[in-house]
Parts: sequence; C-alpha cells; structure tokens
Amino acid sequence: MHFLRADQPSLNGIWPMAAEASLHRYRSHTCGALRSADIGSDVRLSGWVNRVRDHGGVLFIDLRDHYGLTQVVVDPDSPAFKIAETLRSEWVVKIDGRVRQRPEGTLNADLGTGDVEVYAAAIEVLSEARDLPVPVFGEPDYPEDLRLTYRFLDLRRETLHAIIMKRLAITRSIRARMHDAGFNEFPTPILTASSPEGARDFLVPSRIHAGKFYALPQAPQQYKQLLMMAGFDRYFQIAPCFRDEDPRADRLPGEFYQLDVEMSFVEQEDVFQTMEPVITEVFKEFADGHPVTEGWPRIPYDTAIQKYGSDKPDLRNPIEMADVTEHFRGSGFKVFAQMIERDPKVRVWAVPAKGGGSRAFCDRMNGWAQKQGQPGLGYIFWRAEEGAAGAGPIAKNIGAERAEAIQTQMGLATGDACFFAAGDPAKFYKFAGLARDEIGRELKLVDENRFALCWIVDFPFYEWNEEEKKIDFSHNPFSMPQGGLAALEAAEKEGPEALLRLKAHQYDMVCNGYEIASGGIRNHRPDAMVKAFGIAGLPPETVESRFGALYRAFQYGAPPHGGMAAGIERIVMLLTGCKTVRDVALFPMNQQANDLLMGAPAEVSNKQLRELHIRVTAETKG
Repeated sequence: MHFLRADQPSLNGIWPMAAEASLHRYRSHTCGALRSADIGSDVRLSGWVNRVRDHGGVLFIDLRDHYGLTQVVVDPDSPAFKIAETLRSEWVVKIDGRVRQRPEGTLNADLGTGDVEVYAAAIEVLSEARDLPVPVFGEPDYPEDLRLTYRFLDLRRETLHAIIMKRLAITRSIRARMHDAGFNEFPTPILTASSPEGARDFLVPSRIHAGKFYALPQAPQQYKQLLMMAGFDRYFQIAPCFRDEDPRADRLPGEFYQLDVEMSFVEQEDVFQTMEPVITEVFKEFADGHPVTEGWPRIPYDTAIQKYGSDKPDLRNPIEMADVTEHFRGSGFKVFAQMIERDPKVRVWAVPAKGGGSRAFCDRMNGWAQKQGQPGLGYIFWRAEEGAAGAGPIAKNIGAERAEAIQTQMGLATGDACFFAAGDPAKFYKFAGLARDEIGRELKLVDENRFALCWIVDFPFYEWNEEEKKIDFSHNPFSMPQGGLAALEAAEKEGPEALLRLKAHQYDMVCNGYEIASGGIRNHRPDAMVKAFGIAGLPPETVESRFGALYRAFQYGAPPHGGMAAGIERIVMLLTGCKTVRDVALFPMNQQANDLLMGAPAEVSNKQLRELHIRVTAETKG
C-alpha cells in the first residue's frame, strides 16, 4: 500500500495511487476534485457529512473536506444504503463509489463538482459526532463566546474557512512581494527584555534567575534596528507581537501579527516609494475588483485632524470640515461669540452635510450628539423658503449675510445643512470627527466599494501627559525629530510649547478609517537619543540600562535607517469585509482576553510557582 506523506502534493486534487490497483486507504480524490472527465471512474472519498437529504427514499449525502463538496447518492439497491441511513451531520466517513453524470436539471453551476455525483457502493464510518453545540452548516448567528469555545467547529463553516485561507494567501503574497523588493526575512527572539513601547508587556518569570523576568516582544523594534547596525540593509518579518492591552474591534487582545520592515540609508520618501507599491498591489490582488487608491495622498497630521477630526480618516467619506470661526466672531449667536472673545484657543469648526437640509435630519443629528454626552450639535440648513439666509436657531441669530458666507465657504446649496462644533479643538476634534462619520453614514455619502489609502505624516514628536504633568513621547520614542538634535536643543530652550510643536519623521498608513501601519525614520544618533529621552524624563543612565543594546550599537557606526510595521489582521479584516479582527484569526481570545478554547489564562500549581520563585497573593479590595 502506498501512503501519502504530509509533504507530498496532490496534482489537480488527485491523490497518489498505489503502484498496484488498490486505492489509498482514505481517498483517491478530494471532495473538490471530481469533474466530468472522471465519469465512469471508481473513486474513494473521505470527509465530513455536511448534510443528508432524503428524496423519496433515495439518500443524497453532501460530503465535505478542505477542498470542496461532492454529492454522493445512495439508493435502496446499494449495499451501502443501510449504513447511509444512520449517518448524521459532521460524522467522518469514507465512501467508495463510481462517478456518474448528474441527471438533467440537477446540475449545480455554483459548485466545482456540480456536473457529477458519486453512486456509493460502500461506506465506512471513521468517526461519529455528538450533537453539535454550534451548527456548522450555513451562517448561524450564535453567541461569540460559544463559537470561540468550540472554535474547531466554527472553523468548519464555509465562510470562516475561506477567510482563513484568504489570510494565508494574503501573507504569501506579501512575502513574495517583499522578497521581490529585495528584502530578507529574519526571525527575531520571542523572549526578550521589557521595553516601554506604548503598552504593557507580558512578563515571563525566569526559573534560573530568581526574581527576574523576560518579556514577550511588543514588536521586534530594537532587534530590527540592530539588524541595520549589523549591516543587513533590508529586513522584513511576519512577526508575532504581544501586548497586554484592552481588546478593541480592530485589535486582538494578547497577540497579533505584523509585517515588520526596516531599511538602511533611507529617508521617509524612500520608505513610501518602496512600501506603497507592495501594499497597493496586495490590495488590488485581493480586492475582488473594487477600486484601490494609486498614488496615495500624503496628509499632514494637523491637516487630518482639522479636516477629518481623526489621524486615521476614512477618505471614502467626501466630507471635509473647515474653520469658520471668523463668521461667528462678534455675531448675534452669543454662545459661540462669547467663547471666541474669552479664549484665543476657541475655534468653530463646520461639518458640511450635503443632502441633509431638513429639520428632521438636523434634529436626529442633535439627538445623536446628546447620546455622545454632548449638549447638542448646532446647525444651519438651507431650503427654498429662506434661500441663502438658512433656517434654524443659529441662522436666525447670525443673520443672512453670515449664513450665506458660511454656505459659500462650505460649497453648500439648497437642500444641504451644516453642523458646528466650538471650543478648544484639542478637546472637541474627536467628537467632530465622529459627527463627520455619522453624517456620512446617515446620508449614504460613503463609497463602501473601494479601498481609500493614504499616508498621514508629520506627527507631533511630543505630547503633554496630563496625568503625570510632563512632556511625553507622542508616538514612537525611537523616531527622529524633524531637524534632529539641533531642533531638540532649540525647542528645549524655548520651552514646553515649542517642544509640543516639534514634528517627527513619523508616518501612518491608513485605509478606510483604520490605521493599518505605522513607521518612522529612526533616531540613530546616540546624543540625539539621549536628549530626546531626557526631555521625556528619562536620564542618560536609564536610557543606557533600558536600551543598552541599541545605545551601544549606535556608538559603533549606525546607518540612517527607518521602516514600518503593518497589521496583518487589520489588512485581512479589510480585504475580507469582516467587522472585527477576531473574525480573521484562527484561535482568538474573546473580548475579555480569555482563551475559551484552551482555558487560558489559568491557575498553575504551587510546584510551578515555587520553581519560578513566585508567590501569588490575593488582591485586597477597597
């Protein structure tokens, strides 16, 4: 008997046959392989019983495996009929039979094997299945926790199975394109040292070194930079990353994968010119014909915040906000006018709503704003009765001339509306961005059938940490400030406001409202590195101890370098149309960061704790 090795490929779905006439123990073909050319052949199939249908005493078994589905027919004349009557969904069976043409009128054009069926001569039950806790057939709306507990069943569903296979195809495409672009794939360590990279570390206690801990890498950031110090020039990796942070719809709890990239002797534009074609072509390959942006716009961070209320704008939404403060200065709308007079930071932003010019829609948006914890959302709408003077309380208070000026500035017409947010933009821009998103959805302005990609550039280097009352890094602490060491020293002399105005060589890749990658040109100068961290409150000795390898490497000839990291799950989520990244992961945790399938996290034995020199104490409440 000839047995199939795990590494032995099939040819057109036909599995290797024995040198003699006998069939392979389990299958001669997969359940997706048979075609009209196989009619008259004796075959052996193995798989799961997808369902059994009884048509007037003749049984039809849909047999399923990883490759597809084949219809098997068993009538009362078949020696396999008695056992076929006992079959239930998800039993695993082996079926021997002869391929024949499906009768006229029963062909299934949606199925690869839809022209043929197998008349069963023998059936062997390889494994029975208990009643299923979650159905496999169809797309049932079952609780997520139940689906995750029985994820191995959930993964049998056709849609989810296809999503996981599409994920593998996407990562294969990424790998091939990165190799074609001259990158080499380097693996980096999983056990490493704790490092402040914006999230909490997962810590691993050392048995050998009592009281000390390894950390799982939040990202291979320092390792990939060290590879540039080592002279490897172009690195990439589909890297596992571990962060102990709260779950979100666009972020897996615990662990995720990213396309990690680093390049030597590059400026920001070199990274864009290299990576933009890679990601564009991947999207085009898997976009199912939907348009994909080519020649991505580069949008400065400050512009993105002012126009879209977000540093990850959904550019499928055509709405662009604008500053209309001067139209309200000294106006009869005292709420805004007095705010502007009292505080120079106050601005008024307008959110245009083409097609939203009805009181019913404006009232609905006002109610939406109140649900967001806001007092309301001011508006003007234009209808034929009032002309350019507009309607609504704000229009009445500012007068026809100012209302018409707003209409002209925002490019609005009869049948349109405009909404307003006022205050310190640093405090209200997120709400304004949410209003833009909501208006776009409500008025169906968003083009759902395309992928809109862009770069967000010129991020602030520092931000103010209100909790600790100090200057802190805004994005990646390893990025180079624009202007380098000289800019840091000049801003430090000038004071906190100047430091907060500093921009970084930092950029994000955004698609349809999601940040799918982040990167930067690195701070490769040890003096600039020490200065940058010093301003953020870390003295030189702390920098040397916490980033010792990187700091030492910078002393021995560091090439200018930069790169990025793109989230694999987010890219796959977008390309498959899924709502959360949990839908594109094989074995994800739930929203409470519990692995319901394996029962993790879990308690461990006292013996294990003693070996690790750890004692668990109950947390005191109150």
